[in-house]
Amino acid sequence: MAIKIQNKLNPNMNSTTMSDLVFLLLIFFMITSTLVSPNVINLLLPGSDSGKQSSVRNIEVYINENKEYFVNPKTINALPVAYEELLPSLQLAVAQDQSVQRAIILRSDKSVPIENVVLLMDVLNELNGTLDENMKYKVLLATEAK
Repeated sequence: MAIKIQNKLNPNMNSTTMSDLVFLLLIFFMITSTLVSPNVINLLLPGSDSGKQSSVRNIEVYINENKEYFVNPKTINALPVAYEELLPSLQLAVAQDQSVQRAIILRSDKSVPIENVVLLMDVLNELNGTLDENMKYKVLLATEAK
């Protein structure tokens, strides 16, 4: 009398649960990536036809429509920095910056007079004057695509 084994082991792996898990992770990261706002301070940037985009986010300086300056704001409720305190706060941001690409992104509301932008660029030039030649920062002006 031959006894047959009823329960045979299936060597194949069921991959449906793995694909469900990957799909849920994909949805999670898509939703959380849209919550990260590149512009913490709400600005209307000037338009540009250049079409170039920069993924560099080393140090960001904002000027809002009230001519208030912000250095690397982390939240929407960030406190403005007085003009006299711009250089020390930028030096602190430079000391904390560990990136290879050394760039300062200037985000100015389009209603801000050019005089305030030039004043900020003077502070940025003064900052670069205190740094070594190989440690100088590039200044990038952020715009919106037309």
